[in-house]
Amino acid sequence: MIMEKLAAATTVGTLELRVRDMTTMLAYYTDGIGLEPLRHASGAVVLGLGNREIVTLTESTDLRPARAGEAGLFHTAVLFDDAGALARSLVSMFTKHASTYIGSADHLVSEAFYFTDPEGNGVELYHDRPRDQWQWDGNHVRMATLWLDPEEFVRKHRTEQAGAGGMLGHVHLQVGDIATAHGFYVDALGFDETARLGGQALFVSAGGYHHHMAMNVWNSAGAGPRQNTLGLGVVDILVPSADELDAVAERMRGRGVDVRDDGRTLSVLDPWRNELRLSVAR
Repeated sequence: MIMEKLAAATTVGTLELRVRDMTTMLAYYTDGIGLEPLRHASGAVVLGLGNREIVTLTESTDLRPARAGEAGLFHTAVLFDDAGALARSLVSMFTKHASTYIGSADHLVSEAFYFTDPEGNGVELYHDRPRDQWQWDGNHVRMATLWLDPEEFVRKHRTEQAGAGGMLGHVHLQVGDIATAHGFYVDALGFDETARLGGQALFVSAGGYHHHMAMNVWNSAGAGPRQNTLGLGVVDILVPSADELDAVAERMRGRGVDVRDDGRTLSVLDPWRNELRLSVAR
């Protein structure tokens, strides 16, 4: 019997950004947001908080920028451990990169602040409210987009405590249509649908999180498969066991999805050629 859903302990791991100007982008994500270099590889640097990897910057000077309306990344969402850590990051961003700020929102389950990095990639910085404050209507979590004053948030939560803990909270994509996204991310990959805005946006997760991934068509309705561009590279998804990895491969092949398996990871392309890489969490 093919298991229909991802294991509850599934999370997102690291997101790869393919960048043209490594110096500028590295400064933005470290001096600005506050991520720390954890590992270096040829032409790439892995950034995170504490020992948790969040973003890999890969230098890709031969690639063109993505064009408006193409599928790909909507934003990378850095989840801070608490409101104080988020406030400290915001102070840095408003001091050094205020022109890249584009808005904020109280989503009921979280409080979020939005930026656009120097190469046009969306960035969300947020913290979650405690799960016992989240409200559910059946299998759908209640979310909203309410006014959130950034200055008031910083005044309320800023502390002088050093350091900030966090992880990659979710990845939000631009896609061509929501029905196709549901067929891939829910029916084939095995996420649960946790919220849906008609034919405009879909939110999915494992284990009752509000969302590990999201897809929208706000800027990309009708978009076809991606070309090889700057921006989104590989999205890592971490599952709890080798048996779960085998179950994912079986389920996706049963749905007609081409799966590349090197014995340690599964690599798949969604209908817009966004690459997902699944592996067992360390």
